[in-house]
Amino acid sequence: MEELGTGSTKWKIGQRVGIGWHGGHNHVTGLTMDGGYAEYMVAFEDGLTSIPNEVSSKDAAPLMCAGETTFSALRNSKARPGDLVAISGIGELGHLAVQYAKKAGFQTVAISRGGDKEKLVRELGAHYYIDSEKEDPAQALKVLGGAKVILATAPNAKVISSLINGLGTDGELIIVAGSGEPLELSAMDFLKGPNTVRGTFTGQSKEIEAAVRFSVLTDVRPMIEVFPLERASEAYDKMMSAKTRFRAVLSISE
Repeated sequence: MEELGTGSTKWKIGQRVGIGWHGGHNHVTGLTMDGGYAEYMVAFEDGLTSIPNEVSSKDAAPLMCAGETTFSALRNSKARPGDLVAISGIGELGHLAVQYAKKAGFQTVAISRGGDKEKLVRELGAHYYIDSEKEDPAQALKVLGGAKVILATAPNAKVISSLINGLGTDGELIIVAGSGEPLELSAMDFLKGPNTVRGTFTGQSKEIEAAVRFSVLTDVRPMIEVFPLERASEAYDKMMSAKTRFRAVLSISE
């Protein structure tokens, strides 16, 4: 925090703060108001969140976006400690979701393609790994008893649609990332459970604060690749081509 606007009383100069998707006053950061691809930005005071000293600014940035998205989705879900929770897609969202699920006391399943990510997801806390190239994830989840919650973090409509068959009784499929393609679901998919399919839309400052606080308390951290501000275009292109492992972070100090 470098300067305060006239009448602003919520923050003090020198405090570390961050801003998420919701910029305050019905604005969206980076869309309807200037975002953080710059050394300085102007923000509404109620759109900001305090960054605790225990977490670096570089780690805090993904926690306030992908972290909050997956944390809030799990916190607001039907799952309770001990329940089977599956994370589909181990990327920028999924690698954080696995950590949150384990730290929250869920029996955690990670789902991805190929065997190259199994070692990583187990280090992140997953109890089980399902390689979608070798077996059908829905059937594998049924063998484990059926998932109470499946968090779909990969934007693939066909994959998301198939996951509903891996839910247990009164299970919930939560979509946190999706494409514009229609889902392939039938009425019978819902009558078997009963099951729920829903999206999640969060990111207010209080929700971000809760996610960051939980991350600090449980030592959840993102895996990041840091770029100096002058290489922002390179970072963006690498992110859009899914070549970043896992979050691209811009820094004005490097």
